[in-house]
Amino acid sequence: MTKPESPLRRFGAAAVALATVLAVAACGPAADNAADDGAAPTATESHGAHAGTSSAPPQPLRAGERFLELKMPEPYTPAPPEGSTDEYRCQAIDPGLTEAAFLTGTQFAPENVAIAHHAIVYAVPPDGAAAVREHDAKNPGPGWQCFGGTGVPGAEVEEGNAAWLDTWAPGATETLLDHDAGFKLEPGGLVIFQMHYNLLATDGKPAGSDRPAVRLRLTDGTPQTRELETWSLDAPTDLPCTADESGPLCDRAASIADVTKRFGSEVGEFADEQVEECNEGGMPRPGNTQTCDHEVEEPATVFAGFAHMHMLGRSLKVELNPGTPKAEVLLDVPQFDFDNQRLMKLPTPVEVAPGDTLRVTCTHDAGLRKVLPQLSKLPPRYVVWGDGTSDEMCIGIMAVSPRKS
Repeated sequence: MTKPESPLRRFGAAAVALATVLAVAACGPAADNAADDGAAPTATESHGAHAGTSSAPPQPLRAGERFLELKMPEPYTPAPPEGSTDEYRCQAIDPGLTEAAFLTGTQFAPENVAIAHHAIVYAVPPDGAAAVREHDAKNPGPGWQCFGGTGVPGAEVEEGNAAWLDTWAPGATETLLDHDAGFKLEPGGLVIFQMHYNLLATDGKPAGSDRPAVRLRLTDGTPQTRELETWSLDAPTDLPCTADESGPLCDRAASIADVTKRFGSEVGEFADEQVEECNEGGMPRPGNTQTCDHEVEEPATVFAGFAHMHMLGRSLKVELNPGTPKAEVLLDVPQFDFDNQRLMKLPTPVEVAPGDTLRVTCTHDAGLRKVLPQLSKLPPRYVVWGDGTSDEMCIGIMAVSPRKS
């Protein structure tokens, strides 16, 4: 999952670009997805084979809503780059809208869940559609490889030319928004599916094709309908090999070089960029737990949160103004489960203002590498940020609605 930019400023860092929009707002039955009424799963239970799909029936349509079913015109068989078991593949489709509409829910469905690591649905506005079609035409086969966002010059998420609509991960079902909150889709725009395929189970060899689909829940909206944005709160990953592990990739620089070889310089450089922006003194702090402070730059209402890590993730927390009388925990996932990544609605929406601090903290466990079938055959490594399943991430994705004051 490539990190979207955020309308926040890390301490000691320059302001970053405005956030892209993620239609995972936080009202209504989506909160049911966050419940965990059973005992905490064991390591192998939490990180085993994919536990769920998006095939559950959708919630009933509410007044004024309609469904729009989108499916890729042809299947695709993943072909990771040499030396990798991961491929990010993007395909575009025209939703055929003739009038503007608000997205109030999504339900993503990969056809081959055995190889689907996660998926992102992007929206490209009308003025970016030509760039997408041109890029698609230059690449053979269905779609194009897209490590690092949409992969289309002129339709980049980081530049605000495309919007992150929704994310699917194993265990997710339907994302349902409040009836009067959503993302505005314009006629003439395109929808891009970004699929992250992982072939660890077959040592990178072909494991069948996939033809993903998504069901969009649309409404015409009202004057009260609130447009939503996503704030992406990331922290570094600097997870050394365990004491009884050794090998060339246990060196941090060698591991970053390996990530760069697999996914390109933009991904490879990001680990050092995070350290420079998040850590006092700009030096790596090797260890299981990493943290980063982000300074809020505009007033907003926070409705929900979503935790994303990979197979070595143990826990993730997002705090507001930690260490002050106004301290509050917004998102707490004490037992991260890769196969149960859910949108979590805040019990009560929380107001944030310029100058507030949002801190994300992640804990990873290199010891899981030995007990997880997907990772146990791989050589030990110093784990840094990367797009592969054997790499790691730390992202707290917060669904917000900006306020005028």
